[in-house]
Amino acid sequence: MTPPSPAVSSAVPAARLAGLPPVVGEGTVVLVLGSFPGAASLRAQQYYAHPQNHFWRILQALWPQHVLPGPEDYAGRCAWLLARGLGLWDVYGACEREGSLDSRIRNAEVNDFAGLRPRCPRLAAIVHNGGESFRHARATAQLGVPVLKLPSTSPANASWSFERKRAAWAQALAAHGLL
Repeated sequence: MTPPSPAVSSAVPAARLAGLPPVVGEGTVVLVLGSFPGAASLRAQQYYAHPQNHFWRILQALWPQHVLPGPEDYAGRCAWLLARGLGLWDVYGACEREGSLDSRIRNAEVNDFAGLRPRCPRLAAIVHNGGESFRHARATAQLGVPVLKLPSTSPANASWSFERKRAAWAQALAAHGLL
C-alpha cells in the first residue's frame, strides 16, 4: 500500500504591499490615520480612492463653502486638505493582504510616528479612521496629543449612516478648532 501523498498547497502567498506617503505639512493640526490603503487606493496611489468610501464626501460636507477638487485632481485634494489643517497617513507602512479588508492584513509594519512629528509642529490631535487603525492608539498617543477613534469611512462600515459618520467627524474636528 502506498502512503497518501502530502497535500500540496495551492495557496499563493499574499504580495507585500507598500503604503502611501504621508500628506502632512507645518499647518497640520489633526492627523487622520487609516489602517492601510485599499486596493483601489493603491492602484490610484491616492488616499480614499474607492468611490464608495465616505472620507472625501464627509470632508466636503464639513466645509461646503470650500469646493473640494474632484478625484482626477489628487494634488488639489491634498492641498485642500492641508489648507483645512488636516493631514493623512496610515498606521501601517507595509503589509501583506489579499483584497482590501483590514481583517486580511498580515505581517504589517507600523509607520514611524515619532519620525513624522517634526514635520507637524502644530499637531494637536490624532484621529483614527476606524477600529484597525485605533488598535495602535497606544503608539500614537506617545506623540503627546489627544487620540480619538472615529467611525470608519469605509464602505465596509455599513452599520453607520453617512450622516452619523459626518456628525462624529464634525465633533472631533470642531474640538480642535478646524470647523
